[in-house]
Amino acid sequence: MTPLMLLPLLAPVVASVFTVLAGWRRLSAVVTLVSALTILGCGVALGFQVGDRAHLALNGLLRADALSVTMLIVIGVVGSLATWASIGYVDAELARGVTDRRGARLYGILTPAFLAAMALAVSANNIGVVWVAVEATTVVTAFLVGHHRSRAALEATWKYVMVCSVGITIAFLGTVLLHFAARHAGAGSEDALHLDVLAAHAAGLDPAVTRLAGALLLIGYGAKMGLAPFHTWLADAHSQAPAPVSALMSGVLLSVAFSVLIRLKPIIDTAVGPGFLRAALLVTGLATLLIAALQLTVTADLKRMLAYSSMETMGLIAVAAAAGTAPAIAALLLHVLAHGVGKTVLFLAGGELQAAHGTTTISEITAVFGRSRLVGGAFAVGMLVLLGLPPFAMFASELAIAMSLADARLAWALGLALVALMVAFAALMANSGRMLLGVASADGPKIRAPGTVAAALVAGVLISVALGVTAGPLTGLFATAATQLGAL
Repeated sequence: MTPLMLLPLLAPVVASVFTVLAGWRRLSAVVTLVSALTILGCGVALGFQVGDRAHLALNGLLRADALSVTMLIVIGVVGSLATWASIGYVDAELARGVTDRRGARLYGILTPAFLAAMALAVSANNIGVVWVAVEATTVVTAFLVGHHRSRAALEATWKYVMVCSVGITIAFLGTVLLHFAARHAGAGSEDALHLDVLAAHAAGLDPAVTRLAGALLLIGYGAKMGLAPFHTWLADAHSQAPAPVSALMSGVLLSVAFSVLIRLKPIIDTAVGPGFLRAALLVTGLATLLIAALQLTVTADLKRMLAYSSMETMGLIAVAAAAGTAPAIAALLLHVLAHGVGKTVLFLAGGELQAAHGTTTISEITAVFGRSRLVGGAFAVGMLVLLGLPPFAMFASELAIAMSLADARLAWALGLALVALMVAFAALMANSGRMLLGVASADGPKIRAPGTVAAALVAGVLISVALGVTAGPLTGLFATAATQLGAL
């Protein structure tokens, strides 16, 4: 099993090194795609082997369990779609003069490095290593957000770096305090940050120190996943990054940060009681939902609209995590996967609309479906997924989350969340209708998606439909992850 745990980390590193040596070209881009497919393949293979217990490797530094497998599958699916689309996307940018060979090469180096950092963050058993991996995603994506080197892109990069650096510094302080509490509870100095060791000593952790550590960790990793009040970077960064990078950030990076929190939640709950993090997650989750819904009603930019919808999703899964029950955790994991695929389709389609129109202003993009059945159809399917309409998987996950909140006697939180979701639903429907419908004018810009972008869009749509029909063996994987988290 150890090779399957190492390959998701090594394959993208090899792809990054290959691009350093070869530069941006079709072969190096294909190697990056293969590395993303390797992450997906290893995640699937591990899913058949992990069973209902965690497996450790490299002296306890790496961990394979149902949650890490789930997140590797999410990274692999979204990463494969995004890197597949990147081949044609970057070539088209080179042809239009939007970027140059140096920029394309840097993009080709950093994208697999981004995948490697996320794979490490979800596979590490040591929360110190997790912190390093999450910080690495900030460093790598900062350069990707600034890929176009415009004034707006540089401004978004600096905001992203500043806010997320503050957040990750706060998370570091929480990690140090948790190490301090573990040492005083009897854990050894070398493994006091290992998840299995922390779980074993959770009942002996000092409640006051652990409560402070939990608050700092929630603030720190919450900033990375776009929770209020450290959400201000999200719309700027997502709107300025290249479309495949926006898909990776929105579709999986936010969820990677959240996976750290739900790993640590059972440990903190054992030490201080479940009420502390439940209240914190409810407050931040509901606040995030409300802010995102209000922003969706006033935004006039396509990519910012998609970013705010990601913020809305993160708020909802934070509220679901507050319930803390096994059905709630299983439902939010399905929500994470379905959202990742649907949001990837939307960002990739949005990137083609931006390339055709030279803008992301919603009012200047009309009659898309009449001008491109491929891009318009893919965008429509992605939006149906995002809106949680049947038969797509987010309908089932949102229904399960609602039932879990009711069962956990959080009907008041469910009511507030539903109000915010309805506002967001109306705003997304109105903006999507403006862009997709209408009569195409004869002099309107042509929408032509490069071959690899078109293929990624079709694949994303098919995956979304398949998830809506049945989650298959993933249902058992999600249920096992929920059970393991409850027993961690």
